[in-house]
Amino acid sequence: MPVWRVEFDRDAARDLRKLDVQTQRLILRYLRGRIATEEDPRRLGLWRYRMGDYRIVVSIEDKRLVVLVVTIGHRREVYD
Repeated sequence: MPVWRVEFDRDAARDLRKLDVQTQRLILRYLRGRIATEEDPRRLGLWRYRMGDYRIVVSIEDKRLVVLVVTIGHRREVYD
């Protein structure tokens, strides 16, 4: 079975770089271990994922098996 890939759009990559290194590593580990798997990424929620105080908002591209990260941010700011 194919594995889903995680990609970042330009804004999400910038959001990730703004975070401290430890938080960046936690988010990347979460995406690799829980999202980029053989299972449907929707199993953990609709199109946003919680990781502590941070939210990861994604667009799921079924035809390419890609989870495109659109934005990453603290829960107080990400939905503005």
